[in-house]
Amino acid sequence: MTDLLLRAVLLGTLGVCVTAQVPVMLAPPTQVRFDSVDYKNVAHWSPPANGSSLQYYVQWKIYGEPQWLDVSGCQGIQRPHCDLSAVTSDLREWYYARVHASSLPSSKSAWALSPRFSPRWDTKISSPVLRLNLTEQGIVVRVKPPRLMVRKMHRSLHYEIYLIDTSGQEEVHEMDCCSKKLILKKLKHKEKYCLQAQTIIPLQVKSSARSPMKCVTAL
Repeated sequence: MTDLLLRAVLLGTLGVCVTAQVPVMLAPPTQVRFDSVDYKNVAHWSPPANGSSLQYYVQWKIYGEPQWLDVSGCQGIQRPHCDLSAVTSDLREWYYARVHASSLPSSKSAWALSPRFSPRWDTKISSPVLRLNLTEQGIVVRVKPPRLMVRKMHRSLHYEIYLIDTSGQEEVHEMDCCSKKLILKKLKHKEKYCLQAQTIIPLQVKSSARSPMKCVTAL
């Protein structure tokens, strides 16, 4: 009887030890996705429910390739986002990102996967910035283009300038990326005109939203 009790105690103790060594699985991050503006490709995710003091590990790969690669600078981070622009810059490729959470000393979550991402098709192009100067010749329009990366990627970039009068009627004028200015003439004296600009990438049939409206009164 004593031997049986001793064996039972030893087995119970062993079971407790084995159970204590099993790591606790964390819930994975959710809503992993790419947010991309002007080819700045940033992966975002939402922390898991009830997660606090977590560290995140981010990997990436090209669609069709078997190997996942660590993202430099995004290993053991606490922020819920990671800039992958440097490794996802090839417009011909499609990419994935994945993230897992870890809580010291040993618990970690499963990987959470993003949808497939194409910088060519999925990036959003920012609106240009309008600069207006009113002269006796008319309205001199200058455009500050989007980020340098957009200009590097697209040599055929151009802009559409919308001239809107007080009745709401629009005239559309085009500028290419190399033009320094556009002069809008034949304006009505003392008439108020409002202008907006839009970035256009013809080869991709892609465009930005219109810029905020700026208004002037013709001389």
